[in-house]
Amino acid sequence: MILRPFFSVARNRSSINSMTYRVVLQHSDEGFAVSCPGLPGCWSQGATEQEALQNIRDAIREYLEAIGELTRGQDVREVEVAAG
Repeated sequence: MILRPFFSVARNRSSINSMTYRVVLQHSDEGFAVSCPGLPGCWSQGATEQEALQNIRDAIREYLEAIGELTRGQDVREVEVAAG
């Protein structure tokens, strides 16, 4: 099954942006593998489902930080897209 990435941005009480990404979880010999189709190459794993999901949160955060560093100083814009 192919899942389309789901993104949403919300403001929480501390005024920090929170993003939601759709991830794909697969059982593996070592536990669970998890990837984020919306962020190519962003994947992780864990011995348990809970560990794999926490690890992908960390991987997504680090991925976004790296993108931020790569685009620092460039003319960057943000766009809002309604998912349908």
